Amino acid sequence: MKKIFFFLILIIGAYSCKTSKGYLERGNPDRSLQDAVKKLCKSADDEKAIEALPVLYANIKASRLEKIKMYSASKDLARWDKIIDEYKGLQNAYNSIMACPAAFKVVVPQSYNDSIIEANNLAAQEYYDYAQSYFVKSGKDNAKIAYIYFDKTNKYIFEFKDVKEKMAQAFKNAIVLVVVNQVEDGSYFNNNGWGNYGANYSNDYFQQKLLRDLNAASNRYPALFYTDWEVKRDNIKADWVVFLRLRDLHIPPPEYSYATKNESANIKIGKDSTGKPIYKTVYATVKITKAFFTASGDMEVNIRDLFSGRDISYRSCKEEFSWGEEKATYSGDSQALSTRDVELINHTVTPPRKEEVLNELYRKIYPEVLNNIINAVSF
Repeated sequence: MKKIFFFLILIIGAYSCKTSKGYLERGNPDRSLQDAVKKLCKSADDEKAIEALPVLYANIKASRLEKIKMYSASKDLARWDKIIDEYKGLQNAYNSIMACPAAFKVVVPQSYNDSIIEANNLAAQEYYDYAQSYFVKSGKDNAKIAYIYFDKTNKYIFEFKDVKEKMAQAFKNAIVLVVVNQVEDGSYFNNNGWGNYGANYSNDYFQQKLLRDLNAASNRYPALFYTDWEVKRDNIKADWVVFLRLRDLHIPPPEYSYATKNESANIKIGKDSTGKPIYKTVYATVKITKAFFTASGDMEVNIRDLFSGRDISYRSCKEEFSWGEEKATYSGDSQALSTRDVELINHTVTPPRKEEVLNELYRKIYPEVLNNIINAVSF
């Protein structure tokens, strides 16, 4: 019993020691400061929090100001995000202490709100100047860069100077004219002439749907899209071209699996002399045949700059389509069959036409192709 008592004293002593050092020994001084402030708000005379708070605040202030000094020596535009984050950390400490009278009695913090405002203004000006250096240059790529940095300017100070008008003009200057070709079908499907069923989807519908969806959201990105026929008809000088090529289309013949199950049911066959129902157990054997396959298709999406000949983007979009159906036969008494058994017995398995499979693959591939083009033209 004495050993247990002594052990408990050691645990309590260790916990007390840990608590006294806890605020200063934690890995996150900002969190420790918040915890100390919360403790003082609940218990204004908590000695551990009173002892730790001034040290925590001094350490946080020294550390963050040192980082601000280091970041300020850099010429990298990204330094402004780091500088502002440090000032915000200092301001968060100030706000927490000022919100708790007991904490404010222990430490008098400094507000950095003016420093945050000043840093945002300096950042906006520097980003604006950098954007302007590209804005005055010709070329769509320069216009895109100008737009990106004007947009960044706007995030520091909303509608800084004439940034709203400059962004609109940069967007307009960055617009690329893109021709989207029809799908080039280099697959087994095309070479073996499966017929015309569904052919519109691959050759015309796929292209037309892309055009409709891309141009419907053209205010989101600097691009206008045309078919190859429109470019020739209207003599449009396209900047980019989208090549779509179907390849590695694999539609295997169905495979088959077989299963057998036994069914039974108690059926009423009459009544005895007292009027009590008489039941009989009937049996049936059901043989189930499942037909199935998994088809796959691969569409290459190649976006190329017509002037430089360089590839803007290249991606291979792969998808699969799985199909399966079941049918059944039986032997024995039909009264033993379940509703599902009857459905399978009356069902005729009809594999989808290869054209239908192609349409399903195209339907699944389409969103990936669309998003790939959008990503290529977006800022």
